Amino acid sequence: MSDYEAVVIGAGNGGLTAAATLARSGVKTLLLERHNIPGGCATSFVRGRFEFEVALHQLSGIGTEGFAGPLRGTLADLGVLDHIELVQMENLYRIVYPGRMDITLKADRTAAVAELKAHFPAETDKIERYFDFLFAYCTEWLNVMIMRDPESSPRKYPLYFKYALKPTAAVFDEFSFTPLLQTALNIYWSYMGMPPSLLPFGDFALLMWVYLEFKPWHIKGGSQALSSALLNAFYTAGGEARFNCGAKKVLVTGNQITGVLTEDGDEIATGRIVSNAGTYTTYVDLIESAHVPVERDRELGARSIGVSAFTLFMGFDKEPADLDIHETTNFLVTSTDAEEAARMAKTLDPPQFTLFSCYDVEDPDFSPKGASQAAFLTLNYGEPWTRIPPTRYFETKYRYAESLLKILYTVFPKCEAHVEEIDTATPLTHMRYLGHPGGAIYGFDQFARDSELFLNKKSPIKGLYHAGAWVGSGGFQPTLMSGVTAARSIVRSLNQAGGTA
Repeated sequence: MSDYEAVVIGAGNGGLTAAATLARSGVKTLLLERHNIPGGCATSFVRGRFEFEVALHQLSGIGTEGFAGPLRGTLADLGVLDHIELVQMENLYRIVYPGRMDITLKADRTAAVAELKAHFPAETDKIERYFDFLFAYCTEWLNVMIMRDPESSPRKYPLYFKYALKPTAAVFDEFSFTPLLQTALNIYWSYMGMPPSLLPFGDFALLMWVYLEFKPWHIKGGSQALSSALLNAFYTAGGEARFNCGAKKVLVTGNQITGVLTEDGDEIATGRIVSNAGTYTTYVDLIESAHVPVERDRELGARSIGVSAFTLFMGFDKEPADLDIHETTNFLVTSTDAEEAARMAKTLDPPQFTLFSCYDVEDPDFSPKGASQAAFLTLNYGEPWTRIPPTRYFETKYRYAESLLKILYTVFPKCEAHVEEIDTATPLTHMRYLGHPGGAIYGFDQFARDSELFLNKKSPIKGLYHAGAWVGSGGFQPTLMSGVTAARSIVRSLNQAGGTA
């Protein structure tokens, strides 16, 4: 007799939605989390009078009440939509290349196209053709991947079959955009962690389309409010959770999950596990090597650990308008070469592409009255940080931080005199708090060969399921929805086996 019908390892986005879905389906579920709070990346921390948002910049897939996105429906089904307050962002982003470009794009196709045409009048026809192409591609994607048209073929859906796996850079080359316009259009590559030359256009197109159609959103109280609401939904449905208690081992007999050994030394019997700990951690650290199928070992060995981030969490003693900050999402660049920027993310050289998110612009209550906060970051791999001698870590961290601040103060000079709090997170910081190899924030590098079109998300070990960025795309919407998918698979398996779900 199992202690629990299902155990969920890790209370990150995917783990929380998996646990809530299972409990609300009547499955006796235990949630294990090594940290003392839920959320993983979707959390916050306090410095001085500021509660800093760790990771959420723009939540996708929400949509409006009249035009709901897929994530809005998911959160409603989990019973949390009425327990969080969503904040819609009016604009996609502002992108600034000091002295060369300063453009703000609204989260609306017509307005965004008009703004781009105003800044690049010589490329008007290209801009119109590109957005027509983008939306036509995404329509075909919907028919093939979501509607599952049984008659899908290259003849019926030529754009999807031709461009889904084509590099984003190659698609942009077809339109012959000037470097400045290309940078203005492709900056969201940084949300995927892969440069345009390696990023499948299908992934990039959907990201841009989702934000234009369903708008970018934030959450009152930050992502921690969502994590807490999901945990409460889990508790309300009868779920049990243990914090400060991670999984030490996943127990396997033959090729069947049989239980979990916790860090507290308790052995918990179960036949089904959802691991939100990441596939690398699960198969390398949690499962004895003798029980890991050869094909899974081979697959993990062929993949590379994805990018992390270097982040400055900044609290200011002035409100955003006093600092000339008028947009929530600000991409600050010093080059139009995205490929070079991606290469530099694997070094400790000063970055060229950065993101400055000031949440108080859309939500004046996010920080204490008269103050504001922001996260200022750049993509950065963990590997170069692991080579730094411990005696030089702080020196290196502060020198790298200064290179970011130089970029920030060029665009927002008033910020320099009004910094009240500042804290720094390197890839090693993310590694320590998340437990991810390399401090990866998007899981593995998202090469085309590693897309859902080719990889089998199903574990070769019976009773083991996965959720989170390591088995799909990174970011909030994909990871939140991945937990629901894993949990529904368990519910189906219990129903087929005559379980209680």
